[in-house]
Amino acid sequence: MTSFIARQLGFAYGLHDARFEFPRNGLITITGPNGAGKSTLLGILAGLRSPYHGSCTFGGKEVRHWPKREFARKVAFLPQSVRMEFPFTVEEVVLMGRTPYASGWFQTAEDRSAAEEAMTTTDTLTFRGRDFRTLSGGEAQRVILASALTQRPEALLLDEPATHLDLRHQLSLYRLLVELAKSLLVVAVTHDLNLALRFSDRVMVLEDGRVAADGLPAEVLNPALIARVFEVQATVHARWLTYEA
Repeated sequence: MTSFIARQLGFAYGLHDARFEFPRNGLITITGPNGAGKSTLLGILAGLRSPYHGSCTFGGKEVRHWPKREFARKVAFLPQSVRMEFPFTVEEVVLMGRTPYASGWFQTAEDRSAAEEAMTTTDTLTFRGRDFRTLSGGEAQRVILASALTQRPEALLLDEPATHLDLRHQLSLYRLLVELAKSLLVVAVTHDLNLALRFSDRVMVLEDGRVAADGLPAEVLNPALIARVFEVQATVHARWLTYEA
């Protein structure tokens, strides 16, 4: 069973002739150098980059033809960073994820149940009443993830989710993504090849807007490809990498 299918997929800048099929569950990481087209591809999958060339379907329907509200119930997108200028509590931020289901001014019992479930999953329930602006980077990232999960999506798209996190929180986040990927599709853009190698079910490498490699992490992230695409010498040690400039 598949979720996203791309055929000759391209964009005015940053992506050319991409072809792939994504399953209904699993953790797929997209990596590549700066400017390789990673965020462009993720934006197309999220329905945020249009018009694109070629075909990109989700659930058998072209992404650009999905009604926005209906698509938002199926696909959740987490940008690289989220800023909050107003004193929203953690719980209020999480409940914002229910916007695609909103039919009035007030939350329903189902909204509150979805938020409770998402905060439990992301271990944010204990500080649900705190001002979002007071949170650490790791806490804030988990809250934004909880907000996305309240959509109860079939696919979760994340753009550099571990960028501002320390090592402990990076590992914690990716372990959570692995658990989530057992029941839904998780697609994460990352520059960190070690995280991609350690946690992914599948890795897609982009180079100059084209798919340079796509497959099992241990097969894709080999020293020869890393040297060609990233221009560094790498050695694989039991699913971890070391580099030399």
